[in-house]
Amino acid sequence: MQSVFRGELHTLAHAIRQATWLTTVGLSSALLLSGAAQANEQTTTGSTEPQLQTVTVKGQQATPAETAKTQLDQVPGGTSIVDSEQVSKGRTATLQDTLAYQPGVFVQSTGGNDAAKISIRGSGANTSPGYFREGIKFLFNGLPITGPGGTPYEFLNGSGVNYTEILRGANAFQYGALSLGGAINFVNQTGYTAPGLRLRAEAGSYGYNKQSASFGGVEGDFDYYINADNYRSDGFRDYSLSKSQGVVANFGYTFSPKLETQLMLRYRDEYHNDPSATTLDQVKHHSDRASATAASSGAGSRRPGSVWAGSKTTYTFDDDATLSVGLAYYEYAHNNSPNSPSNPSFWTWHDLSAVINYDRTDQWFGHESRSSIAFTSTEHLKGEVDSAFANKQTRKRVDYGSSFDHVFSLGNDLELVDDLWLTTGVSAINVRRHANVKESLVANTTAFPTDVTYDNWSLAPRIGVRYQFNPDLQVFANVSRSVDPPASWEYSGSGPTAPYVRPLVEQKANTVEVGIKGSAGIFDGSLALYRSWVKDELLNVQLIGATPTAAAVTGAFNATPTIHQGVEAGLNTRLWDNDSGEQVSLRQVYTYNDFYYRDDPTFGDNQLPGIPKHVYQGEVQYEHPSGFYTGVNVQSASRTAVDYANSFYAPSYTIFGANVGYETPNKDWKVSLDLKNLANKKYVTAVQPLYDAKGQDTASLYPGDGIGAYVAVEMRY
Repeated sequence: MQSVFRGELHTLAHAIRQATWLTTVGLSSALLLSGAAQANEQTTTGSTEPQLQTVTVKGQQATPAETAKTQLDQVPGGTSIVDSEQVSKGRTATLQDTLAYQPGVFVQSTGGNDAAKISIRGSGANTSPGYFREGIKFLFNGLPITGPGGTPYEFLNGSGVNYTEILRGANAFQYGALSLGGAINFVNQTGYTAPGLRLRAEAGSYGYNKQSASFGGVEGDFDYYINADNYRSDGFRDYSLSKSQGVVANFGYTFSPKLETQLMLRYRDEYHNDPSATTLDQVKHHSDRASATAASSGAGSRRPGSVWAGSKTTYTFDDDATLSVGLAYYEYAHNNSPNSPSNPSFWTWHDLSAVINYDRTDQWFGHESRSSIAFTSTEHLKGEVDSAFANKQTRKRVDYGSSFDHVFSLGNDLELVDDLWLTTGVSAINVRRHANVKESLVANTTAFPTDVTYDNWSLAPRIGVRYQFNPDLQVFANVSRSVDPPASWEYSGSGPTAPYVRPLVEQKANTVEVGIKGSAGIFDGSLALYRSWVKDELLNVQLIGATPTAAAVTGAFNATPTIHQGVEAGLNTRLWDNDSGEQVSLRQVYTYNDFYYRDDPTFGDNQLPGIPKHVYQGEVQYEHPSGFYTGVNVQSASRTAVDYANSFYAPSYTIFGANVGYETPNKDWKVSLDLKNLANKKYVTAVQPLYDAKGQDTASLYPGDGIGAYVAVEMRY
């Protein structure tokens, strides 16, 4: 174990040395450019004498992303903001591009589509790319995308998004999110934030192209925003075509200074092949090939038209208290392997969500007190999975309707003394899961019922403190409980993997978190350390032991106790600047993921598979006030356990990239070139967790893309 740990530290140290070298090169280049510019200025004027100039001081209004960051800084825990303007300086293909450089967030795209592997604090580590997202609550403008069946991923692409909020762990309390990973909230553009016409086109390696057009504006008390986009990528690997089209619309109306409303609509049609996981030998020698059976099996997914519609109305009382009421309806069909000759399946979900929030501010003994009451409900109006035989004849049809999640929350922020705040809260969650096998051509000869219902209440308390040294710097600590209910479709209802081998229950964890965030001088960043004691984690477990005539049966189920602990660090540093506005900056993100069993009877203290223990990202960038920018970046990850027995690992990797671009000072057009994996490294970007690979090279690895170049052009009118 010591040799393994030393090896991981060596990998990390090597990556940091490379990042330092890149920093030096970028800084040196910037200084040379600056020196040349100054020399040119001296030659032009013919004098180096200082000259007095007129100085104009202008106030600059905070952007919506900056305002949101100020509000999230009041949460005593790990949070961050992603400004879509920053993301648009390069490729905007998938969620991996949107959530890059975010502490604690592991996201890797596989095959260039939206089916990314995403995890925060080890959430959903058991799932593979292409499955419904679990362990993180996703929202649009505070209204849920996530339902009792998890989160389908066709809308997780950043289209029409102004900024993205990331609230890790129980810090997502305000959104009724109680999962281990917390919440990701996408905030839409409006006619106020994106006025006029915007046209954008991207193209690049492996048949990648994306076009989008949006138009927004304000007419009196009415504002509107509409965005349409088209996406296609042939993919780095064979049989990895991905294509989609979508529309985003946002309409707002202000009835009075006290009453306003928003209507939000999203539609998306998506199709992608699935080259499937492959072996390590294939990754090293033929990483662009699909797995041996992918093309012949028809692996892939089709969403013939998903619809998400939401409305949110807010009323402000005379005492500045606010009441907001939101509704969201989600209808999506998920056709898994629609052309498969062996095992197609058809998923249909209709979800309805309701969100009610009441917030007010009072004075208690001369100190500010902010209180909130919230109710969130998400319910399957319809949930059905139809598995078929090769001739498309129904094999089993299961109804999951009337499954729901109800969350009642009470919260308070109280200033105990100047700059010291106490945050308290408690949530009550009612989880109901229903599975009914409506039709089956294979008789149920087991003792397990075909119609099952699980209904349970849980409490999730939270307490935190934060001390504000100054408006820009704080320390924080919190203790919380998280509750992750199983997805509705995990209740099989029949067969040997049914949840009645043992009752399938919610995953719960108690978490302690401490940290610091803010800015001081040339530094801006955050640091959080956390430890979670997890009970009944939803992992792959052995349900039925092997016999002389049959292999063991494994499946997603409640495991023995586990530990999730780690470090989430992000640091932006202004390395150099001058009076003319030139600057060189370095942004770095390091995440330490330590997830392991606590004395499991089979695996002892083994590491949980699926997520690398060390992940580092760094970028050095030079910016000129004229709008020109360029930089180099590095991403490094330690080796990743593939199976729970820790007998098979995906190797560590370090990849490099670069970018260059220009945006006019008035932001009416911009152009960028984004270069990926410059050394054409063959590496594993994500893994499909296995129970026990027995040390064999097993087809459970997803290769990362090879070297690529991506150009983007954007015009605004």
